[in-house]
Amino acid sequence: MLLRLRINDLLRWKQQPSRKPLLLNGARQVGKTVLLEQIFGAKEFRRVHTLDFRKEPGLAELFEDGLDPRRVIANVELRLNAAVDLQHDLIFFDEIGECQSAVDSLKYFAEVLPNAFVCASGSNIGLLDSFPVGKVDQAELSPLCFEEFVIAANEPRLLEALRERRSGQLAHRKLWSLLLDYYFVGGMPEAVQTWFDGRGSPHARVEQVEHIHQLLVAGFERDFGKYAGRLHAQHIGAVFASVPRQLGSNQDSSVRRFQFSGVVDRKRRYRDLRGPIDWLEAANLVLKCYPINGKPRVPLLAQARQNMFKLYLFDVGLLGHMLGLRYADQRAQNVDYKGFVAENFVQAEMTARGLYPTFGWEQGQSELEFILRGHEGEIVPVEVKSGSRTRARSLRSYLQRYKPERALKLYGGPRLQQSAQVEMWPLYQAQFLAEL
Repeated sequence: MLLRLRINDLLRWKQQPSRKPLLLNGARQVGKTVLLEQIFGAKEFRRVHTLDFRKEPGLAELFEDGLDPRRVIANVELRLNAAVDLQHDLIFFDEIGECQSAVDSLKYFAEVLPNAFVCASGSNIGLLDSFPVGKVDQAELSPLCFEEFVIAANEPRLLEALRERRSGQLAHRKLWSLLLDYYFVGGMPEAVQTWFDGRGSPHARVEQVEHIHQLLVAGFERDFGKYAGRLHAQHIGAVFASVPRQLGSNQDSSVRRFQFSGVVDRKRRYRDLRGPIDWLEAANLVLKCYPINGKPRVPLLAQARQNMFKLYLFDVGLLGHMLGLRYADQRAQNVDYKGFVAENFVQAEMTARGLYPTFGWEQGQSELEFILRGHEGEIVPVEVKSGSRTRARSLRSYLQRYKPERALKLYGGPRLQQSAQVEMWPLYQAQFLAEL
């Protein structure tokens, strides 16, 4: 099974003397069930009592006698014909969003049985009518980030080189090569597992990953109808399909703000498409970045305009699939869309590290992909370029206007100190933006 870095958060949660139920949120098929049940649960507990509300809708009967957790546990024991040891067992509510009563019960587990080990997973948590705010510890699971992809490649020395930010040419060539593979495969666990399982020819593995991507996209589209109703589902599907299409319409330049006109007939403004866009964000399928116009100030969120944002897909592999990019295209890096793939990769890496929502900068003809707050409170501009040769005009404009203490450029070359102000990082080190 694939190692997930989120396991460290689960272990810390378990070690607390008392705890709230833990909810692991994330898009469908990102590995929530495997992590909670087969990795964390199987290794850390005597037994895992799994209740899958998507697979068995009849499990709602567990709450017919009320939401008192002691009654719920008694019903769980009856349903599963097994004793629940609260000191050594994990109670796992899988796809809890399918049962509102199960969601509501988490509040009472927190209040009545804070020593119990209760975990839940959900892919539609953001779509629920109500949620026990303050009574649940939440964690987000994204597709495998690049570091997890390197772990899956089973090259421990290369993993060390990534974590230690080595700048040698050999390490750079190997990590860059693996990044190009990641652009194609992405981070969806089934695709990553297939890529590294060692079975079949390289050509066969490419075809298998493409097929997995196709099935995943089709599955998400089916969910639109299941959870949103027929008409609303059509609009959600149109927005979802338009994200890569809009990325590809600008050729090899920075991602533009999402354009509402032309997505759905007779809908031309943000308010016309707000519902579908918010639905996709709540389902963790798209990611927002807000461009700040003019001089950035703290807090950045206060300067963001609700109706102006860039949209990215949550997984770079699915982005390439929806753009029609093949493995050879990603390896060659000679396609018009490579800039958007690199930018989407950086956005997804930051999201996986808890940097969400994200912000960019624009003024006149100048724009920067991202601006971040450092740990000292300063605002750090970040330019993203897909190649090894860059002309960062927008970054120069930002430096001249606002004179920040430091700036970063992520690009296709090795780590360098371009000037006293500007550091150049290889794209595969985007994870370290969370440590600024």
